[in-house]
Amino acid sequence: MNTPFKHGKGFTLLEVLVALAIMAIALTAAMRAIGVASNQTEDIRNRMLAEWVAENRIAEYRAFARWVEPGNNNGEVEQGGVQFHYEENIKGTSNQLFRRIDVTVTKAGDSSRLASVTGFISRQANQ
Repeated sequence: MNTPFKHGKGFTLLEVLVALAIMAIALTAAMRAIGVASNQTEDIRNRMLAEWVAENRIAEYRAFARWVEPGNNNGEVEQGGVQFHYEENIKGTSNQLFRRIDVTVTKAGDSSRLASVTGFISRQANQ
């Protein structure tokens, strides 16, 4: 009897199903890795923007030569399309011509700290 199919050539149904299962597992792992990388990228971006917010707060004091008394300030600012909350802790130093400013930045509505920067401002001796 002559059959149109020859045995021994090609894959069996079981081999094809095993190969599909392996591919499904590999693709699932790859998609999970892409998702994790995407979340980490957004977190890194938010931390970078928060650092810029903190540095900008200190730079503003320096640029406008603003002299402030020790105390605390806070506010909100938008950077890169993201709303951030900052807290400034201004302290005196042993030198009366300098102030230390500690700026902590969080994402608005979230309490986890994204950035913390310390800077110093000075007052001219003739003021």
